[in-house]
Amino acid sequence: MLEPQQIRQGVEELGPWFYAHDFGNGLKTTPLIPPQVVGIHDTRLAMVKSEIQRFFGARARGISCLDIGCHEGFYSVAMARHGMQVTGMDAREENLRRARFVAAASGFDGVQYCQGRVETLAADQGRTFDLTLFLGVLYHVEDPMLCLRQVAAVTGELCLIETQVVDEVEGYTEWGAQEWKRPYKGILALVDESGEFHAGNRETGVTPMATCPSPKALLFMLRQAGFARAEILTPPPDAYEQHARGKRVVCAAYKV
Repeated sequence: MLEPQQIRQGVEELGPWFYAHDFGNGLKTTPLIPPQVVGIHDTRLAMVKSEIQRFFGARARGISCLDIGCHEGFYSVAMARHGMQVTGMDAREENLRRARFVAAASGFDGVQYCQGRVETLAADQGRTFDLTLFLGVLYHVEDPMLCLRQVAAVTGELCLIETQVVDEVEGYTEWGAQEWKRPYKGILALVDESGEFHAGNRETGVTPMATCPSPKALLFMLRQAGFARAEILTPPPDAYEQHARGKRVVCAAYKV
């Protein structure tokens, strides 16, 4: 546990911050994003905690958890508060420096952090975790199917995914000949993040190209990735406006 002066110094030296971390005694970070957008993080956390409680119940204390794309460790520390054995992974070392500080300042030195990419997750970790978190990452990756297969490979029981989604597109396409048709349900939208990426924005993926799924595409890909079933969770009444309108979703994917 860090002393108040150490926390105060770390908050100042490691800023700017993306998340609102509260270390008690008036020591906290101020996120760069507008106050009305911070609700994304609050809704994510509330929905994640609700599904963990429903699925694991009393077993939640002591389970292993991998926070994929952990960023500043906001959710890693939240899981550690519930008694989980937490590992956080992120592609950017600058994020991990903040995450390690947040864990130490919050009194959770036992949270482990490592650098890595979701594209090579299974080989890098070499094990499975009871719970995996994949929050705010999927819609920033270039190859979502590869990434979801990697996530499924390290998930023992439950994975919680939060992602931006695009509107559904459904119809029929020619499939080999004019008279042969196949239905399609759900799409992947290609999003150009070049401006943010080349400006050094920490919230982009590791390449300028992002792929954002529609809800039906997300569910289909999760099943193809190796999950037995998946469902989109209902947001709470006080959800962030995008979650409330279905423009962002939290999805639970189960291995059994």
